[in-house]
Amino acid sequence: MEQIPVTPMTFELKFRNSLIVAGFCVLLSASICLAGQPLKQLVTLESLSSPKSLTNNFKPESAAGKYLAGRHAHLKQNFNIAAKYLSEALTLDPTNNQILQKTFFSLIVSGRIREASVLAEKIVVKIRSAPIATLNLVVEDMISGRYRVATKRLKNLPKKGINAYTVPLLMSWSEAASGETQHAIKALDALANIKEFSALRYMHTGLIYEKAKMYVEADKFFRKSTEKIKSSRVIQAHTSFLVRNGRGLEAKTLYRSFFLQDPSSDTFEEDFKFLSSKELIKEFVRNFREGMAEVFFNLSGTLAQNGSSELALAYGRFALRLRPGFPIAKVLVGGLLDAISRQKEAIKLYKEVSTQSSLYWLAGLRRASSLVTLGRTDEAIRLLRNFAKERVLWAAPLIQLGHLFRIKKRYREAVTTYEKAFKRIGKLSNHHWFLLYARGISYERNKRWESAEEDLLRALELNPQDPFVLNYLGYSWVDRHVHLNRAKKMIKRAVKLRPKDGYIVDSLGWVLYQLGDYLGATTELEKAVLLRPGDPTINDHLGDAYWRVGRIIEARFQWNRALSLDPEKEQIRILNEKLIKGLGKKVLKDNRS
Repeated sequence: MEQIPVTPMTFELKFRNSLIVAGFCVLLSASICLAGQPLKQLVTLESLSSPKSLTNNFKPESAAGKYLAGRHAHLKQNFNIAAKYLSEALTLDPTNNQILQKTFFSLIVSGRIREASVLAEKIVVKIRSAPIATLNLVVEDMISGRYRVATKRLKNLPKKGINAYTVPLLMSWSEAASGETQHAIKALDALANIKEFSALRYMHTGLIYEKAKMYVEADKFFRKSTEKIKSSRVIQAHTSFLVRNGRGLEAKTLYRSFFLQDPSSDTFEEDFKFLSSKELIKEFVRNFREGMAEVFFNLSGTLAQNGSSELALAYGRFALRLRPGFPIAKVLVGGLLDAISRQKEAIKLYKEVSTQSSLYWLAGLRRASSLVTLGRTDEAIRLLRNFAKERVLWAAPLIQLGHLFRIKKRYREAVTTYEKAFKRIGKLSNHHWFLLYARGISYERNKRWESAEEDLLRALELNPQDPFVLNYLGYSWVDRHVHLNRAKKMIKRAVKLRPKDGYIVDSLGWVLYQLGDYLGATTELEKAVLLRPGDPTINDHLGDAYWRVGRIIEARFQWNRALSLDPEKEQIRILNEKLIKGLGKKVLKDNRS
């Protein structure tokens, strides 16, 4: 069966059952009471005998009511609302440690860092090594110039878990800010045996030496940072140093080497053009606060990759508190908010990226994606079209617009937009396989099969092991009764790559059906229906296979089921005709129906 691919413009929204969440909150509150820290105005034993009393105890203005509302909002990852209710609960019950800590963290992840620091002071009095509260205070110390106090706080943190990486990196900048350059470099030695952090360690060593005007040492460590692990941020730091020191040719050579490694990076494309910009002459980090902001940004990105979204968000917020205009951190935090369905907040951050930043355009593309998720498709289309007009050589907005039209089944507009994008791209590289695949789908849906087949074959040439291309082209051939044996091989390969994909398993069943292997088709189509029970086409195919093996009652059942699953208009006509006339002569005898 044809399958539309997942793309950056395809969004999966996850919803939790409100009753389950509310129930969990009640259980959580109960556990707080058992822990010896009861919420004021929670249900008492006396209230259990009086329904009216029970209702009154949970009125919205009570601490318990505010707390439950705040916890529910936090579980839904609506941190602004959570912070509001939890702050109100804390006002009503100021001595409750559980409310204090939950309120504090909600303020942090919602970006209200300064407000949170007031609560952080209270938390560290009770729990001296509370990690996030301590980091909050370290951030405020750096902003206020209390560098030695920040260092002292960091030394008190246990060096376990994420702190094993966070503390050395942050301490290097608080020590450097105090004028203790060698102590700063020594702090980074704690990362010496952690291979994954070697590039980051060398990059920050280079940055600290540069701040101390020790340029020979800085150069040495910047070169080390880009020798083995080439991440875009490390490359940016090194090239920035080279450009400022009059070594622009070396900077361009380094960037080109990275471009060959990852030519599909939109961020890289923008930064490569940025090499000739006067703004690059400015230091990568202009002061010690920005150095620490860089640490939080680096770690936020690492945490996000490992699925720790809330902690990643907290670190990203710290980065923006230290460096409010930090464009790449705005894009990162915006992406984290996007991922938890907080698109309005993400859009606000994307809009804050300066037009002077090389990341302005990337933020704009992300904003368009967020608008689509919110159902504001027309706004997204206007935004992408404007970008395409402003940057007449840039293909990215047209590519994203083409994907949007395709997903919205506006295939004619998708084709036109993709064709414009291809003109801007010029010579194709291997990473353009997906674009060929997407345009091929749009051609096929516009009944321009020759053009579709050409694109799909070219996509397969550039990426011969992609299961979606193998499946789409194979199924398209099966549907046209051509190249059936070749299609069978391709689809079998796709099934091996994605054995749990109902659409691809359906394609295998359908090619076996077209080749006359009705028993084999039945087996595969039964698997496909189990994997995708709600798809009308797969149920229709299984009905056809049942009919051919003589399972008449089951065939009619599947066709009726397909009708109940909202099939296309033309498919409805065909299904009704099958229910009246069947498929003619049965091929095999089967006594199961």
